[in-house]
Amino acid sequence: MPTLFISDLHLEVEKPELTRFFFNFLDKIAPNADALYILGDFFEVWVGDDEQTALQVEVAQRLHRLAEAGTCIYLMHGNRDFLIGDTYAKQCGATLLEEPHSLDLYGVPSLLMHGDSLCTLDAAYQKARATFRNPAFQSQFLSRPLDQRQLTARQMRQISMAKNQGKAEEIMDVAPDEVISTFNTYNIELLIHGHTHRPDTHRYNLLQGEVKRIVLGDWGDETWYGRADADGFQLLNLKAEDIA
Repeated sequence: MPTLFISDLHLEVEKPELTRFFFNFLDKIAPNADALYILGDFFEVWVGDDEQTALQVEVAQRLHRLAEAGTCIYLMHGNRDFLIGDTYAKQCGATLLEEPHSLDLYGVPSLLMHGDSLCTLDAAYQKARATFRNPAFQSQFLSRPLDQRQLTARQMRQISMAKNQGKAEEIMDVAPDEVISTFNTYNIELLIHGHTHRPDTHRYNLLQGEVKRIVLGDWGDETWYGRADADGFQLLNLKAEDIA
């Protein structure tokens, strides 16, 4: 049975059609897999495991049902949902992964990332990322009342969107030097990530031979997801109506 990879769903209450798309994926595609890896930005925003909206609860129930049926589920933080904790992961029947995560994927040395840490040309973003991923910052933020956290998250999202409108496209993509450094540091042949919303397969000729970087797509009316088995890795396109 294969292993599946998805990222950047950006689930939110305001997009019920996206939630239906994901649930159809869970019902019709995921049960045939040994494992499902969700590589960050699963939700559009996450302010703490205690929020427990109807959407968050139903998503957890659906994932837990899949896990009970035999598909292992793994969650990785993204830049939108880095506050997902062990409590919600357990609620989903999932394992929360540290980033980056190394694994042997059917004999291929591989590395999983969300991908935002590869975008080192955006110095302002990397500075903010270091602050948000700091345990002291997270502890302080999570100690605040839920309504204050929700308000802060909305304000920060508006600021982020305004800043990104003025940035060059190449600044928000991965930095080539950082990608090569990652391959060499971890001695891998396959790198899988999301974040950039630019699904593609990139090949590099390095000292260890040809290596691949797979970029997963974000979710909307269609998505791209990864499927790996003993025969290799495929980046597949899926439209919502295909599994409606």
